[in-house]
Amino acid sequence: MTVKKNKIIQYRKNCIGCNSCTEHAPGNWEINQTDGKATLKRSVGIDDMFIAEISELEIEDNKRAAQDCPVGIIHIVDPQGKDISFD
Repeated sequence: MTVKKNKIIQYRKNCIGCNSCTEHAPGNWEINQTDGKATLKRSVGIDDMFIAEISELEIEDNKRAAQDCPVGIIHIVDPQGKDISFD
């Protein structure tokens, strides 16, 4: 049996490198020195979508990152697949 986890989904292509995600959740985000865009740490990429599992303790900081992202490319998804970014 597979235990589903909370996830962060990032659509990196549209990132403008504003740095708000790294300020709210530096344990999950860093700015890539090559292109100036945010990189989701510990993520797996599928085309331009990057996904990383997060613990319950990381949800609130990453919700703030999603809410402050000016281009709306960060989504927090619960184990059932519901987007909880703005709950």
